Amino acid sequence: MDWKQLPLGPLQTNCYILYDVDKAVVFDPGGDAHILERWLAEKQLKPIAIVLTHAHFDHIGAVQELREKWGISVFLHENEKGWLTDPSKNGSALFLGNEAITAAEADEWITGEEMLHIGPFEFKIYETPGHSPGSVSFYHKGTSTIFSGDVLFYGGIGRTDLPGGNHEQLIRSIHDKLLSLPEDTAVACGHGPVTTIEDEMNSNPFLNGF
Repeated sequence: MDWKQLPLGPLQTNCYILYDVDKAVVFDPGGDAHILERWLAEKQLKPIAIVLTHAHFDHIGAVQELREKWGISVFLHENEKGWLTDPSKNGSALFLGNEAITAAEADEWITGEEMLHIGPFEFKIYETPGHSPGSVSFYHKGTSTIFSGDVLFYGGIGRTDLPGGNHEQLIRSIHDKLLSLPEDTAVACGHGPVTTIEDEMNSNPFLNGF
């Protein structure tokens, strides 16, 4: 198994494609569906699910086009019910104005920190709220990767000034969940370069004291 990072959409949000042989799971397709579809075609991959770390507009821009093209399910945490359908909740009404982004409601709701099985792919779910109420991180042991959305970045953390954000909760999520992972775990961030748990433990200025 392997994965690919593709920055997509108005904020160049990192979409990740985890793939094995001819199947793939797509994380956070933020827009530019044609770019993602071209890459999948070049690799002869068929997506079997869309998994969302959270439902802010810059992570969902290509959701509806992809799910309709491939007939696949969308996974999202239950704490963000209504966000895909409501531009005021997903933030696109505020940031994009007349170009508001919507999608049909999720097909599958994440309700806790269970194991998630999608075809040949298996993830450990970590509830990591703080950036948003339903922020979720997905740990894939096979590639030693945590797909963390906008929770933890290279040298930074997610913003908490949007509706439902909570700085103290975000710091607890990072400390209690992500920093408990093996130090060589790759952190597949929602924006910017990939980092590791070890690097963020050692040098992230927002995590001093942990």
